[in-house]
Amino acid sequence: MKILFAASEAVPLAKTGGLADVAGALPKALRAKGADVRVIMPKYGSIPDIHRSRVTHIGYIMIQLGWRRQYCGLERVDVDGVPYYLVDNEYYFRRQGLYGYGDDAERFVFFSRAVAELLPLLASSGFAPDLVHAHDWQTGLVPLLLKLGYGGDIGRAAKSVYTIHNLKYQGCFSRETMQDLLGLGDEWFAPDRLEFSGGASCMKAGLLYADKLTTVSETYAEEIRTPEYGEHLDFVLRLREGDLVGIVNGIDTESFDPMRDEQLAVPFRDSLAKKRLNKIALQQQLGLREDVETPLVGMVSRLVAQKGLDLVEAILEDLVRDGLQLAVLGTGEAQYEQLFRTYAARYPEQVSAAIGFDDGLARRIYAASDLFLMPSQFEPCGLGQLLALRYRSVPVVRETGGLKDTVPPYNEFTGEGIGFSFAPYAAHDLLFTIRRAVSFYGQPDHWAALHRNIGRTDFSWLASAKAYLLLYRGLATPLALRP
Repeated sequence: MKILFAASEAVPLAKTGGLADVAGALPKALRAKGADVRVIMPKYGSIPDIHRSRVTHIGYIMIQLGWRRQYCGLERVDVDGVPYYLVDNEYYFRRQGLYGYGDDAERFVFFSRAVAELLPLLASSGFAPDLVHAHDWQTGLVPLLLKLGYGGDIGRAAKSVYTIHNLKYQGCFSRETMQDLLGLGDEWFAPDRLEFSGGASCMKAGLLYADKLTTVSETYAEEIRTPEYGEHLDFVLRLREGDLVGIVNGIDTESFDPMRDEQLAVPFRDSLAKKRLNKIALQQQLGLREDVETPLVGMVSRLVAQKGLDLVEAILEDLVRDGLQLAVLGTGEAQYEQLFRTYAARYPEQVSAAIGFDDGLARRIYAASDLFLMPSQFEPCGLGQLLALRYRSVPVVRETGGLKDTVPPYNEFTGEGIGFSFAPYAAHDLLFTIRRAVSFYGQPDHWAALHRNIGRTDFSWLASAKAYLLLYRGLATPLALRP
C-alpha cells in the first residue's frame, strides 16, 4: 500500500506539539510492517540545516489561490528511512514559528491545495498514493479537495483518512476569506457543509468528507460525540460515528529508552535503586533538597488551563505542607508560569520551575520523578503519561480521553494497575489521589508491585500501527481491482 501522510509538522523537521510526534513516529512503524508511507509537510524556515542540506528538488506547479497565483515547489528529503516531501513557498513558510500569523487561513488553504494538486507530480516521480491520511485542522480541507477532483484521476481514486488530534483547534475563519481562497459557491457554506458559527471550519470539512475518521484514543472518540467535549461539532461526529475509530497513540521506544538515553545520569530499566540515583542527580541539578525518601512529583506540560492547572494551583500549598517536591517544566499562560515561579522562589528546596522547553531536562524529570502529574480537563491521548511509564514514573491522571485508556488504576487488593486516577474535575479529588499514591510510595511491597506492572506495559507504535493498517486495508480493498 502507498500512503501519504499530510501534516503541518513532524519530528524531527518541525514540532510544536504531539501531532509532530505522531506524524514522525507512526510512518516509521507502518513502514516496518511493509507499507510504503511518506510524509508531506511545509518547508518551514526552521527546519534544521542538517536536513535542509540533503533536500532534492523534484519539480513545481503553480496554484491559483483567489486572485493570487503562487509558486509551489516539491522537494524531498529522507529521514530515518522515511521519505519527506516538502512544500516550498518562502512567502508562506519561511518564517519564525509555525502558526499564529494573521494569514494562517491562506497559508494552510495553500498547503491543503498543494497536497492535492501535487499528486500528479508525485506520481511522475514514482509515488502515486492509494490513500491520503490528513491530520488536524491544517489539512482538514484535503479530503474535500480530493472529492472535488483536485489531483486529477489520482486524487479522485485515492481514499482519505482524517485524524483528530485535538478537536478544540478547528481552523475557523470568515466565510468571505474561505470563499475567496477556495473559489467555492455559496452552496458550500451552508450548515450541512462548511459553515460553522457564521464562518467556515477546516476541521468540519475533514469530518464531513474523509472516508474514515480516527482520533487518538477510544475514550476520546466516545467523548467528542457528546456536547460536553464535542466543541460544537458533536452533531457531525454523531452523524459519522460509524466511520469514527479511536486508536491510541504510541511512543518512539528507540528514542525514549532509559537504558540508552544519554541525558540521564544513570541508565536503568527496572531497577528502582538506579532510578533513585537519577532522582538525586536531578535534585542536585535543580537545587532541590537531596532526599531519596521524599516523593518527587514531575510535570512536563504546556502550562495552560486544559492541563488542569487550576486544580494544581488550588492544592499547591497542601502539597508543600505535605513535604512533597515538585519539578515543573513547560511554557504557556502567563498566570501559570508566574504561579510556579512564585512557588519556586518561596520554597526553593521543594519546588523547581523551568519555564521553557528543554528536551534533556524533560527526559531527566521523567527518569527522576516518582509520580508524574496529568490532571487534564480533557486529553485526546496524551504522550506525557506514556513517556513517564517508559521511564518508570507512576502517573497520577484524571480519567479522561487517552489518560483513562492508558492508565488503569492501581488496586491494592488484586495488585493490578499502573497508576492512580480520579474522575470528577475537582481539586479535592486530585489532592486525595496524590495523597493515596504517596501512601503506597511509603509501602515498598506495593511500590514494587506497581513497577512490575509498569514493566510489562508496551506503548510502542506496534499495536497502533497494526490497527491503522487494518483500517487502511478495509478502505483500500477496491483499489486492488484498479487497472
